[in-house]
Amino acid sequence: MTTSTKAKPSLPDVPPTVSAAVPSGRWSRLARLGSMATGVAGGMLAEGVRQVAQGKRPRVSDLLLTPANARRVTQQLVQLRGAAMKVGQLISMDSGDLLPPALAEILGRLRSDAQAMPKKQVLAVLDASWGAGWDRHFDEFSFTPVAAASIGQVHRAQRKDGRVLAIKIQYPGVRESIDSDVDNVASLLRMSGLLPKELDLKALLRQAKQQLHDEADYEREGSYLQRYAELLAESPAFVVPALHADLTTKSVLAMSYVGGVPVESLVDAPQAERDHIVGLLIGLLFRELFEFQLIQTDPNFANYRYDRDSRQLILLDFGATRPYKATMVKGYRRLMAGAVSGDHDSMRKAALALGYFDASTQEKHQLAVLELVDLALEPVRRAGAYDFGSTDMAARLREAGMALGLDREFWQIPPIDALLLHRKLGGLYLLAARLKARVDVHALAQVHF
Repeated sequence: MTTSTKAKPSLPDVPPTVSAAVPSGRWSRLARLGSMATGVAGGMLAEGVRQVAQGKRPRVSDLLLTPANARRVTQQLVQLRGAAMKVGQLISMDSGDLLPPALAEILGRLRSDAQAMPKKQVLAVLDASWGAGWDRHFDEFSFTPVAAASIGQVHRAQRKDGRVLAIKIQYPGVRESIDSDVDNVASLLRMSGLLPKELDLKALLRQAKQQLHDEADYEREGSYLQRYAELLAESPAFVVPALHADLTTKSVLAMSYVGGVPVESLVDAPQAERDHIVGLLIGLLFRELFEFQLIQTDPNFANYRYDRDSRQLILLDFGATRPYKATMVKGYRRLMAGAVSGDHDSMRKAALALGYFDASTQEKHQLAVLELVDLALEPVRRAGAYDFGSTDMAARLREAGMALGLDREFWQIPPIDALLLHRKLGGLYLLAARLKARVDVHALAQVHF
């Protein structure tokens, strides 16, 4: 599939105005983390002295989670980018309901904050990937990125053969620093007291490392880009950029440049248009899980654009694509079918098989998990259009999740596949709420039962 017949090119987005070099060496990255820890400690001391002078007896957690310390933590992780920034995103989305609100806010900012790397580093990556003199093959190459994220940034370019491309360039040192970054950030958060001691992140962090290694392999992402183009070739509602394999390496991904507008910018679009967009995304997720057994698990809004003329949804960024085992797909089909029919015994068996709890889990905790699942699947259970703009489902989910998370007798994190699926579904619900969409989710899901 190519985009030339499906979506018209447009001018690039307004680029990021802030740039900062990415620390690429192990010691320079560790120094950044050390600087963050020192700054946080100094901030705690200053705040403690201030509060004691006022006659207060502050708790350590209160001193840690000051606005000034929040800025220190966020700024350092943003400058590190890569896994250091990504682990904050994973923790904030996967465990957000279990964390103190101030920490959740700190980590949540990492989902959108990013700084571009300067031209010198861009040139170094391209020289290493394409060889010296690569620029003679281009009529145009904009060194100001159109987008910047945790692992790489995207540039617009035009080849002499006429191809207009989007070139994703990985930040130097990101791939090599994944394991140490994840360990260092997790250790820092643990030692600081910002994470509950009862929360066992070992399995999650191990899987997060593998997920990040996968995302940092642009040749792997290119293969999934092609795979989705094949899977959706007969679905004209979707546009997938064409891979340009001749320019793609582990650190550089080349694809056709597509236009469209950001999906989250359509808050004032006609109701039918907003409903159409969200319906496409939720329907695609069900196809990914039950038909493709392959899910692009990153729900970042920037991964989707929309062509208002053709009414086509443009899919970008396949780095977080993950295959799902047939046994897990069967478990989710049973779980969702049970929720729709009100068969809690079937739901319990499916949740047990999926790893939401085990046979030793107390009855009250099993029931609490099932209630959470039932609540999350509310749009699936209700026949007819579900009004995401007027529901308080997110608040009810947050309250129920917090209640379960604060129960120290139950600290069990589901498998990474389940967490990533939650992340994707939660992201789509968030977009649906922002666009105030009305979608018959029940009908979209029913065809897969």
